[in-house]
Parts: sequence; C-alpha cells; structure tokens
Amino acid sequence: MNIYDDIAAIVYAMPEPGDIPEDVYSDVRHDVESAREELVLNLEGASDSDPEGNEPLMSAIGAARSRKEQAEAEIRRLVAYGREFTRPRPYRLADLAAASGMSVSGVRTCYGHGDVAAVERATARKPREWRAADPADPPEAGTQA
Repeated sequence: MNIYDDIAAIVYAMPEPGDIPEDVYSDVRHDVESAREELVLNLEGASDSDPEGNEPLMSAIGAARSRKEQAEAEIRRLVAYGREFTRPRPYRLADLAAASGMSVSGVRTCYGHGDVAAVERATARKPREWRAADPADPPEAGTQA
C-alpha cells in the first residue's frame, strides 16, 4: 500500500462481518471499495497537478475538517428549526441537547440570526417571534447602541 491507499482505508473503514446485516454486507463492501478507489484517484490527481499545494494527508485532513464544519452548520440549522419554527411550541432544550451532543446552554446559544434566516429560506416558513436583536442590525431610532 501507499499513502493514498492508507488514507482511503482510514477515511472509508471497511465494516466487519456482523457490523451490518449479512444480506447487504457484500454490497456495502463494494460501495466502500468504490469510495476508496475514487478517493485515491482524487488525491493522486490533485497531488499530480500541484504536489506542494495538495499534499495527500493535509488534503484529506482539510476535507475532513470541511465535512465537520458542514455537519456543525447543519446541526445549528436543525436546532434553530426545532426551537424557532415548530408549532405549537418549540422542542425542549434538553431533548435537542441529547440529540446534538451539546449541553442545554450550548443548544440555547449554538444558533443565531443567520441560521434562522437560512432555515427560513430553505423551508419558506416564518420563525416564531425572534427575541434577541441581531448585532448586525442598526439600532432603532431613539435607542442606545
């Protein structure tokens, strides 16, 4: 094996027998092998085009970080949906905390106006009355900044 194969094996771990139902095991193995092959081709291609800018391990770590940031943004939007868009009342903070792996206070503060706006655009639904002022909004006439 080489670094490309090693990285692909780490990123796409092969399931062990018993981890998944026996009737789909060979299909899952095939999917993992295909994903590994595609990753190896992408890493090799990127490295060949710019060896200094696309070192395979650093590229794989950067891609994993990007996926992590996307997942965190998705969680923030889902929590915002659960708190600001559901009727007749929002999901409980404790339930959202358990589902997201956050503390109750973490759930309370994990999303902001931008996340609520993103959910509003995605769902074409209006949020419940938003309580906190957006720091990006200009102060209203007659109020202190």
